[in-house]
Amino acid sequence: MDFTNYKSEEFFDEFFNATGEVRSLVKPLVDRINSLSKDELKTRQEAANAMFMTLGITFGVYGEQKAQEKIFPFDIIPRVISSSEWLHIEKGLQQRITALNLFIQDVYNDEKIFKDGVVPRELVMSAKSYLPVMKGFTPPNKVWIPITGIDLVRDADGTIYVLEDNLRCPSGISYVLANRSIVKKSFPNALKTMRVSAVDDYCLQLYSTLNALRPNRDCPNSIALLTPGVYNSAYYEHAFLAKQMGIDLAEGSDFKVIDDIVMMRKTHGFERVDVIYRRVDDDYLDPRVFREDSMLGIPGLMASYLKGNVALANAPGAGIADDKAVYAYVPQMIKYYLDEEPILPNVPTHICDEPKSRDYVINNLDKMVVKATNLAGGYGMLMGHQASQKERDEFKQAILANPRNYIAQPRLNLSRVPTIVEQTIEGRHVDFRPYILYGDDLYVLPGGLTRVALVKDSLVVNSSQGGGSKDTWVLKS
Repeated sequence: MDFTNYKSEEFFDEFFNATGEVRSLVKPLVDRINSLSKDELKTRQEAANAMFMTLGITFGVYGEQKAQEKIFPFDIIPRVISSSEWLHIEKGLQQRITALNLFIQDVYNDEKIFKDGVVPRELVMSAKSYLPVMKGFTPPNKVWIPITGIDLVRDADGTIYVLEDNLRCPSGISYVLANRSIVKKSFPNALKTMRVSAVDDYCLQLYSTLNALRPNRDCPNSIALLTPGVYNSAYYEHAFLAKQMGIDLAEGSDFKVIDDIVMMRKTHGFERVDVIYRRVDDDYLDPRVFREDSMLGIPGLMASYLKGNVALANAPGAGIADDKAVYAYVPQMIKYYLDEEPILPNVPTHICDEPKSRDYVINNLDKMVVKATNLAGGYGMLMGHQASQKERDEFKQAILANPRNYIAQPRLNLSRVPTIVEQTIEGRHVDFRPYILYGDDLYVLPGGLTRVALVKDSLVVNSSQGGGSKDTWVLKS
């Protein structure tokens, strides 16, 4: 099993250029893979799969009655990013997160960006993720989004675009760390030879970020991770991160708010908590403020938070910048708040709530990727070129019935990375989610989650839609 018959085809291939020559940055890795026999490479892939099984690295797929928990598919051939390209990505992410944080602060306070006509006020106020209860609030250090993951894609011409912002409860970092620990056993020499940046310190950086949010830094810190529980699709990650940081993993029923102070049940009684890394969505955080039927949150949590007695990561209401229609205006936000041109461009986006854009989208559904503005995970999406006429007609009616709920983008030819497929190596489309921490400063992990569409010709990389993952190697300068 080697690259002898590998075809990069018309797509941008991360390993081979347009003439089929190996890109210089991956040559040591390609040489190493070519030196292995088919059985050796297969054995290393099978060993990686076995380790995922042994470690219990799983994810849940909602709506499936059989085999709720699945082993996360993993391919041992990594994606590689050069040091110079990484510097460009890192600067672009820091710029974007800075602008988005300023935007969220502005929306809930001075509303200058609306008054100056840069972003339509109604567009933001009509977002399902806008929370009126946050009006007039400023979180610790004015940081609304201490933990983020930004989805990037590379198009056929090599340009890297921001596909999506994930500012509420971004997931996947545990797979990044697990992938690296397994690949260390698969290609130890190549890792060293190619001088790959380490990702092992993420949990330490995350702990420092959460610690920076403490309302009172003079008091002993107490940090907890709030999980919806064992049936949540990302529970493995919740448990993993809590263990790595040495903090408590708890459910809503483990907490009690007394005199607007959040307390957590311990073996010796209740103890105050001053920072909560919440992996529960806004709607379920506090049944006294949001959904009354929520059994996942903490009654009274929002009163404590709004009084500054506890910090939450990420801040409730930050999801307004996750809305895919608001996403279209991020380049204008960067220019407005920072007086800079965007380093990382958006994918051109048509907002269906705008009449001209809506008409264009409806007349070109066979060429567009249509997305619901408040859904993720590959749900609520139409891949126009692959859809049947019936499916396109159904989306047309859905758009006309609720245009605010949809945006559309041209289909990008996502770049590909060699992937082990049964007894051969074939190219599969990928995206990339780097992770950014915003505490006392902005930290971008030199790596991230490369998601791969394991189905041939598919552009949908989400694990819930049949995707898998790869390790991401960022090379040192």
